[in-house]
Amino acid sequence: MSTAPTEPPAGPPTAADALRFAFGTLTVLPVRLTRWDRATARGGMLCAPVAGLVVGVCAAALGTVLLLLGGGPLLAAVGTVAVPAALTRGLHLDGLADTADGLGSGKPAADALRIMKQSDIGPFGVIVLLLALLAQVAAVSELYAAGWAAGAVAAVAGAVTARLALTLASRTGVPAARPEGLGAAVAGTVPGRVAAVVAVLVLVVAAAAGLGAYGGPYGALHTAVAVLLGLGAAELLLRHCRRRLGGVTGDVFGGLAETAGLVTVVVLALG
Repeated sequence: MSTAPTEPPAGPPTAADALRFAFGTLTVLPVRLTRWDRATARGGMLCAPVAGLVVGVCAAALGTVLLLLGGGPLLAAVGTVAVPAALTRGLHLDGLADTADGLGSGKPAADALRIMKQSDIGPFGVIVLLLALLAQVAAVSELYAAGWAAGAVAAVAGAVTARLALTLASRTGVPAARPEGLGAAVAGTVPGRVAAVVAVLVLVVAAAAGLGAYGGPYGALHTAVAVLLGLGAAELLLRHCRRRLGGVTGDVFGGLAETAGLVTVVVLALG
């Protein structure tokens, strides 16, 4: 991930600044951040699904190539799941594990946040991380077994939904649990109504993709429901983190992204 510049330029951020913020903080792609302020963070979080789209397309491309080369659904699924981990340097997976350790400790907020900040991963984190990766591979493998298009659309839908969950978690009214870090930089920056509009746009596009990949109107509905359930699972986790930790952190954002993406692909694999 790119580091923030110490002196952001004056004036309102541009669309390019917002995209650089989204890609520079949510991926390891060689994007240089030109400014780090609340206004740019707002634009960056609104552009988070775009970063997810790029990650998802890359994941779908590798999985499809492996499948077409005769690698089989399981190998294609492993490749698909590995790409987002590589393109984020495991940041979201690490956040999921740290969040599981903090919440699973059962300790007060201050102690739980301290546990989450430690560099090692505890037993809760290991178990949750292992099960999440296994579930992702199993679900995506089932979809690739139904055809390359089904697996590819699921890879993209999961990645976009994961980043859309971050947009919704950055809405106004959601506080940061710490005064520093990515969570503090983006918490409460996105107006709730604007976040809702972005969510509706993603749902429409997801339904259109499912229309062709999963067989007509049922496929469109199935895909839209999968995205909604993914976002719903992330929202439940977000509310729990607000109660237990007092707000969001960078680790919580990682946990939200992984939860939303996982539930989306699992629902797509069902039925």
